[in-house]
Amino acid sequence: MTFREINSKMVEATVVPGRRLFSQRGAMLAYRGDVTFTPNIQGGQGGLMSMIGRRVAGEATPLMTVEGSGTVLFGHGGHHVHVIEMTGDTLYVEADRLLAFEGTLQQGTMFMGSQGGVMGLVRGQATGQGLFTTTLQGRGSVAVMAHGGVFEVPITPQRPVHVDPQAYVAHHGDVRNKLSTALGWREMVGRGSGEGFQLELSGNGTVYVQASEEKL
Repeated sequence: MTFREINSKMVEATVVPGRRLFSQRGAMLAYRGDVTFTPNIQGGQGGLMSMIGRRVAGEATPLMTVEGSGTVLFGHGGHHVHVIEMTGDTLYVEADRLLAFEGTLQQGTMFMGSQGGVMGLVRGQATGQGLFTTTLQGRGSVAVMAHGGVFEVPITPQRPVHVDPQAYVAHHGDVRNKLSTALGWREMVGRGSGEGFQLELSGNGTVYVQASEEKL
């Protein structure tokens, strides 16, 4: 495991020669050894298209490429940190909740409307969440941030999970998502999250939910 949780708000990453890490800018708290930090404008391992997706999503800050030999302490804004181990599938995570990840993972961008249809678009406009979600695929470790800690909720074919969109952190597995609302179109205008909006996740996988609706 590349990332080790030191406490609820800090992780330690092991950096070895020939293997890169990527982190959110400003996430480095301290380091030991011969480690370098370089701005990465190519969007991690995803190349140009990943970079374009991040820009369209409003994520103007480039990632930092972390290389060398040593250990690095990562944290950001006092937010709680949760480590997810990827075993070959795809993780969907809000870009602003991504703290750091291994360079073995392929990064991309998914347009939420491609899974949620029109309601996927409404999710971004009405709740303040991005229309685009970052994807990480392959094997490796990911450190994500959240308010008040993270709870893993299993998703099964017999039991879909409904999540407040602003409490959503990430999900993985064979999962479909759509936004449903108990309000009419006129009532939705200008509204934020709450009982009126529900992000429904169905299929087989796991969703990571933060303990607060506060945005990062």
